[in-house]
Amino acid sequence: MSKKKPIYAVFDVGKTNKKVILFDEDRQIIEEKQHICQETVDEDGFACESLTRLTQWVQTHWYELRHNPHYSLKGVNFTSYGASFVHLGKDGKPVLPLYNYLKPMPDDCAEQFYASLGQSPEEFAADTCSPRLGMLNSGLQLYWLKYAKPELFAQIQTSLHLPQYLSYLITGEKYSDYTSVGCHTALWDFRNNRYHDWVQREGIEEKLAPLIKDSVASVVDGILVGVGLHDSSAAVLPYLQQQSEPFLLVSTGTWSVTLNPFNREPLTPELLERDCLSYLSPQGQMTKASRVFFGREHDYQVARIAEYFHVKPDFFHSWVLARPYDAASHSFKPACMAGTGPFPKQPAEEWDLSGFHTAGDAYQHLIHGLLDILTTSINLIRQDEKTIYVDGGFARNPLFMQVLGWNFPDVKIQTLEVPQATAMGALINLEQGEAWKKTQLMFS
Repeated sequence: MSKKKPIYAVFDVGKTNKKVILFDEDRQIIEEKQHICQETVDEDGFACESLTRLTQWVQTHWYELRHNPHYSLKGVNFTSYGASFVHLGKDGKPVLPLYNYLKPMPDDCAEQFYASLGQSPEEFAADTCSPRLGMLNSGLQLYWLKYAKPELFAQIQTSLHLPQYLSYLITGEKYSDYTSVGCHTALWDFRNNRYHDWVQREGIEEKLAPLIKDSVASVVDGILVGVGLHDSSAAVLPYLQQQSEPFLLVSTGTWSVTLNPFNREPLTPELLERDCLSYLSPQGQMTKASRVFFGREHDYQVARIAEYFHVKPDFFHSWVLARPYDAASHSFKPACMAGTGPFPKQPAEEWDLSGFHTAGDAYQHLIHGLLDILTTSINLIRQDEKTIYVDGGFARNPLFMQVLGWNFPDVKIQTLEVPQATAMGALINLEQGEAWKKTQLMFS
């Protein structure tokens, strides 16, 4: 009988796609299973994740992995989107829906909350590194439940952040982790490094599970089970492992998010207004971030250019050389960025394409115009880091990479194409746990 292959599994739960990714002992991906969960609605008719289906999906895969004839499961960890709570009752089962962070927060509830703080909304946002984002400030979800649905709030014994709920399904252990608490939840006071005063005052803290710095929640049937972590924080970990010198990570997609794990300066009201945030690392240390609605703007303007010049929407895909900057790039006006990014007060405007002779001409100026905005955003949180890593879709756009290099002449621009960086980060996080180190010592 052939020997079973030792593997590690990571459950990577996105808003749309759920994945189970299997790694071998050398962190090579050996299998990937995608899954799309049908949504359901909460008691107000607002779309939300189906907890029943999500729970079933995790439990089914956990069972299958443990009984797979070819694999020997050594460890499992979880990563998911943030700003989402699972509320457990006295019997340890969910008593409420997994509310969608896009669900609107009632205005009267938000006003009551900010009025009760004893500090201005700007000061509160700076203390908690949480711009005013409604339910995306997941702590406010608990406040809303307390005042708008007191009979439901009374049923909650413990509220777990989503990654920790996934871990709890297997271990039965209830924890909070720093990466989930520190992602714009309005719960954490970054200046004093503890929960903000309101959390205790409103009786919210007693609903939260204890915070843990270790990345291992428990050992189940000889399998190490991670505590789970927030996906943005997970994605940085593979880079931290590869690089000992300070660096920035520019993660590109619909949003371009720049992360600086080495910038520990407090967030100012000005930086908050310009779309900067702070996250917490798994060990509870600050990570600065700034964001730009980059990919959305790019795609919107590419469609306009294609229509204006009667070319196919993928007209720019074969280009490899960027043109040097010229004054016409100053004319770029974003249409999708109002209220976000480094220039939140800039109104949405129609960028005039009539001065360009070809689609190519317009696209070159688009890239320069967009990168001017991104460069400003990067500089808001950059100190003197000499390396910028780029991941995501724009890492494969030669014009983007060239112009970024021109804008940062003294910096090394690199791609470290890490496949499934978020899942890889969750695996690395598991390997950094104290329980892991102890078991390694026992066996070595």
